[in-house]
Amino acid sequence: MIQTDILIIGAGPTGLFAVFEAGLLKLKCHLIDALPQPGGQCTELYPKKPIYDIPGFPEVLAGSLVDNLMEQIKPFQPGFTLGERAETIEKLEDGTFVVTTSKGTKHQAPIVAIAGGLGSFEPRKPQLENIAAYEDNGVAYMIKDPEVYRDKKVVIAGGGDSALDWSIFLSDVASEVTLVHRRNEFRGALDSVEKVQHLKDLGKIKLITPGEIVGLQGIDTLESVIIRKSTDAAENIMLETDYFIPLFGLSPKLGPIGDWGLEIEKNAIKVDNTLDYQTNIPGIYAIGDVNTYPGKLKLILCGFHEATLMCQSAYQRIFPDKKYVMKYTTVGGVTGFDGTKKEAPKAVVKAIN
Repeated sequence: MIQTDILIIGAGPTGLFAVFEAGLLKLKCHLIDALPQPGGQCTELYPKKPIYDIPGFPEVLAGSLVDNLMEQIKPFQPGFTLGERAETIEKLEDGTFVVTTSKGTKHQAPIVAIAGGLGSFEPRKPQLENIAAYEDNGVAYMIKDPEVYRDKKVVIAGGGDSALDWSIFLSDVASEVTLVHRRNEFRGALDSVEKVQHLKDLGKIKLITPGEIVGLQGIDTLESVIIRKSTDAAENIMLETDYFIPLFGLSPKLGPIGDWGLEIEKNAIKVDNTLDYQTNIPGIYAIGDVNTYPGKLKLILCGFHEATLMCQSAYQRIFPDKKYVMKYTTVGGVTGFDGTKKEAPKAVVKAIN
């Protein structure tokens, strides 16, 4: 039986940052994740995708963000159970929880923090009759290594942030990038839309809107796509390409967590955001993209905030008779569980004192 103070379900950015915040409170963490490595979607789906809304980083690759988080939590020596999915949960008489994984590994903790992101997921695929024949032969549903597309012709379909961001990024990698969307309006960030338009004006991105991919052609591997510009088949366009990447988002599923007796709304876990992001079961929290509440924004930085407040609440549940006085890391530094300490700069301490 693995025992810890806070058991975190999900080792994505929010779960990893929760380890840091818990460590400042001298609380030990252990993380469970179905993926074989930490990082969640940032590692599994788009490690080379640039992220623009992390404070202090004008731009950071998703994989690099995970590497930085892993370095940040190293002093607090978290445990990991990777490649195993959290299956069942049981509450014991002493108030602690036992979570058992798909491989039978048992974990016990007084606090459970669900940071499972979108849960288990699979890409939404376009309804094209022969698309399966080209999967891994020119059709891809996610981009892990942009260098695969170096000096290649790429067609991206979609109107959200992923389609926009990857079109922008690959404009400096691929020999030709074409973005196809069924509507003239995009769902992504305004800044990204403006960048795509600017790159179109420079001739670095071909933009086809409204347009829809209605056919794929090629012998053994993909050679071209058929794009419908209107209901008139005579206006169909055949475009030669090496790769077709439909980025229509993911179909998320909570998996076994959905059977834990938690209050669920639209495939997300309802939490109390007025205080600590606790679920309807005391001692079980949900942070990051997996939760929902009025005004919820599915952003990594929001998950960081939720993790911080969750840890404060968890400390009070574990030590109800202790009063924790919060100290800024600029004053107290960061002390790891092995006794090593990163001191705050003396100039900063002096200025604060």
